[in-house]
Amino acid sequence: MRSTRPMPGNPWPHDMIITVEDRPHTLLELLWIREAHGLDPADDALPPPLVDRPAAAARRVDEETRARWAEVWPRIWGDAVAHAATEPDSALLDRAVAATLSPAERETLLGRIIGPTARDAFGVEVFDDAAYREWERRGSEAHLATHLTTLADSPEHRDVAALADAWRRGLGKVVTLPSRGTYVRQIGPQALLVTDEVRSDAAAYRAALDSFGRGLPEHPSRA
Repeated sequence: MRSTRPMPGNPWPHDMIITVEDRPHTLLELLWIREAHGLDPADDALPPPLVDRPAAAARRVDEETRARWAEVWPRIWGDAVAHAATEPDSALLDRAVAATLSPAERETLLGRIIGPTARDAFGVEVFDDAAYREWERRGSEAHLATHLTTLADSPEHRDVAALADAWRRGLGKVVTLPSRGTYVRQIGPQALLVTDEVRSDAAAYRAALDSFGRGLPEHPSRA
């Protein structure tokens, strides 16, 4: 979504680049864990429930494990959101494919590129679950269906004036969640976190974009 030179009459600034992450894998995995395992982390800044509520996990864990997961979930979420707000580091990507790297060095670099994941915190086996596979299938199909429209019909082109104003205030990335209702957070100096519902509604999206860089509550990273 960038032109190589100014185009008279085109409302999209020729040098504006905006990244839209509309299926953030790690964040979706964390939201699934929260709901499928019935976690109730205490934090008012966390996103609302998913629109497509998953079935209860088939692989249940004991109450002690659930309590521990509920306690650590907000911290993992905050770290994952902070990473989602960043753009890939091309230098790290180049280094990760270097033939001279040892397996341990490559693994370390890939970890920095991918960022914190639900699998690191809750184990790979938590996703070996029929409930997760079914929910992931539905989500993938719904996501693909949204990409049948043309680029010109995207929310960013629809609301380009508000988007360009936010870009001039530093916006470079929009991350969306399939959660219910209105949820808008600035995540770091260059990114905005909103629900799919906000992005799909012109008035709500324009309001969210207008909020960027104007004292919008930031989603904290939890070290």
